[in-house]
Amino acid sequence: MATVELTFSALPAHVRTARLVATAIARRTGVEESLLDEVRLAVGEACSRAVEAHRVHCPGEPVRIELRDDSGRFEVVVTDVAPSDDIEADLPSVVDQPLGMMPDPLAAGFGIAVIAGLADDVEVQASPKGMRIRMSWPAAANGLAAPA
Repeated sequence: MATVELTFSALPAHVRTARLVATAIARRTGVEESLLDEVRLAVGEACSRAVEAHRVHCPGEPVRIELRDDSGRFEVVVTDVAPSDDIEADLPSVVDQPLGMMPDPLAAGFGIAVIAGLADDVEVQASPKGMRIRMSWPAAANGLAAPA
C-alpha cells in the first residue's frame, strides 16, 4: 500500500491543487478514466467543505488529505480540525427537503450528499474536534508501484 499525504492552508485556491493531485494519483493507481471526473468533483467538494469550516473556526490550521492505494481501491481521506458542536445532519433528511427549503449547506451535510453520489464508498466521521471524510473507488490491483 502506497500513501501520499498532502496538507494545505485553508484557502479556496488550494482546493484546485488538491483536485489535480487526487486526479493524477487516481489515474496512476488505475482508476478507470470514466471515474476520474467523479474523483475530482468529490475531492473538490470534501476539500471545499473543509476549507470553509477552517476559515470559520481555525484559519491557521491546515487541511489534511491522504491518498492511498489499498487492495485494489483508490482511497482519499480529507480531514479537518474545525470544532463543531453541530454534527452534520443525516443524509436522508437533507436529500428529502423540498427545493428552496434546504438548510445551510455547510451545517446540513449537503456537500456530504454530493460526495456520496460521486464516490463508490463513503464514510463520514464527525466529532466536536473535526471531520474525517473517507471516499474510495475501484482501482487496478497493481496500485502505485513503479513501472517495471
